[in-house]
Formats: sequence, structure tokens, C-alpha cells
Amino acid sequence: MAHGFGAAKFSDPRVTAKGEARATVALHALETLWFNTGTLCNITCAHCYIESSPKNDRLAYLALEDVTRFLDEIERDSLGTKLVGFTGGEPFMNKAMIAILSETLARGFEALVLTNAMRPMMRVKAQLLELQRRYGARLRLRVSLDDPSADIHDAERGAGSYDKTIAGLKWLAGNGFNIDIAGRGFAHEPESALRGRFQALFDEIGLKLDATDPASLVIFPEMAMEADPPEITTACWDILKKEPREIMCASARMVVKRKGATAPSVLACTLLPYDPQFEMGATLEEASRPIALNHKYCASFCVLGGASCGAAKA
Repeated sequence: MAHGFGAAKFSDPRVTAKGEARATVALHALETLWFNTGTLCNITCAHCYIESSPKNDRLAYLALEDVTRFLDEIERDSLGTKLVGFTGGEPFMNKAMIAILSETLARGFEALVLTNAMRPMMRVKAQLLELQRRYGARLRLRVSLDDPSADIHDAERGAGSYDKTIAGLKWLAGNGFNIDIAGRGFAHEPESALRGRFQALFDEIGLKLDATDPASLVIFPEMAMEADPPEITTACWDILKKEPREIMCASARMVVKRKGATAPSVLACTLLPYDPQFEMGATLEEASRPIALNHKYCASFCVLGGASCGAAKA
């Protein structure tokens, strides 16, 4: 493989295609640990970065013991992690999910679950109500609602998805759950206009959320593999007036279990589940080394897009 000037972009973890020093991000503190509970999902979305579907099991379901070994490591090494996040796929398709949540919350962590609030979640309503009764706001559910318009949302997630998600969202709100929303910026309007349309929907369905609050309504930029963002060099921090510790991999890691693997592994972040250069080891300690921003998602989503999957509510 060619290195430095003239090489393909995002091909060398040390230098860019122009031969400039590539930016890296050190782990400042493990504030958030994510678990991918499995890539199987009840729906197939048009632009799912992780390609979740009813057939994609490249990342296997995590078992309770897969999760507890990392919670044990956090406690043993006093890592100070506050938030434990769960993503998929659809986490509530994993039959161990309630047990995993119960264990996580019982240990004093805050738990954040990314869900489409559709049938898999609604099947465990009674168990969720019990967890909410016991742990209150420490259980937070982030509902994926790509757009306030049913047409746009269903174009991404399939006909009828919008109505089912709204029904799940109303149930969560009506029962006092701590919730926020994950929307998508499809680049067809300014973000302020998109937030305005979300606020109109929140008001219409009685959802007490402030759409201008980036923690209550997280707007994710698109992650298109065909995009051609610039590479991030060490000079970019000053140019963009950003600090490396603002980037998601300065404060988070993700645990996955690959299909056929005997044990889980730790990845640099939630966005790059299949790229082997971002697989960092079998323990949180092994995964604590710095990350080279050697992927276009590092540039388009995190540095230039300013996004983070784990923004916590105050």
C-alpha cells in the first residue's frame, strides 16, 4: 500500500493522502460505554449505516454475562463511567435486554436505549414500567424518528413505520418515561426549520420536549459512503477551533460480539462496527489507546458534522 502523498484518502492511519499528519484522539475519560446488542432489527431502513435488518446478524445478540464482564471492569478499575448506552439493530429484539437493563441500572449506571419504539419495545411494556418505577429518570429511551413528516420517515423506514413509532412514543410519554428523540438531517432544509417542524409535532401529540434543545432532539448528519469529506489533520483542530476531547471517541467506546465469536470485543465507537482497524481489543483497558481519525465518518459525522451519539441530558 502506498503511504503519504498520492495514496488514497483514509488509507494510512499516520498520514493523509497529501502527506500531512493525521489527527488522533486520545481517550480523555470513558464517560459512555455503548453495547451493540445485535444487528437484527424488525425493519430495514434505506440508509442504515450498520445495515440492520431482520436478516443481518453480523453482530450477534449480547448475553447478560457479555455485558456484566465490562461493567465489572468499570467498577474494578474505577473508570468513572456514568452512562451505559444500548444500540442495535433494535435492542428490544434481544431477549436478554430487560435483564441487561435491570443489571445495569441496579449497579447505579444511567442507561440509554436507542429504539424505534415499535412492536419489540411494546412487547415488554410491563417490564419497562417496572424498571421505570424502580429507577425513574436513570432509564432513558431515545426514539428514532427520522422526520416529523410521515412521508419522509416512512420513505426511510417502510410504510406504516411512522404511525407505529408515534404510538410507542405516546405510550412512553404518557407513562412518564425519560425520553428524547433522534432525528435525521437529510440536507433538504436548515436545521432550525427542521427543529421547528419537530416542535409542532411535539406540541400536537403532547410531548413535553423542547426541539431547540440538542439533548432532547438529537439531529444526526447523514453518513453517506459515497461522500468525499476532507481528511482531518493535526492542523484542523486550530482551523476548526475544536478540541480533540470534543470528539466522541475521546469519551466513549462500543462493545460488540461478532457472529461466531466466542467473546465480545471493544471498538473505537458506535459508527464503525465492521472496519477491523477500529477493533481495539477484548477489554476496556486494551481499548484505551488513542484513535487515528482514518475513516470518512470520522470527518463527516464527528469532526465536521459535530455529532455525538451519547449527548446526556442535564
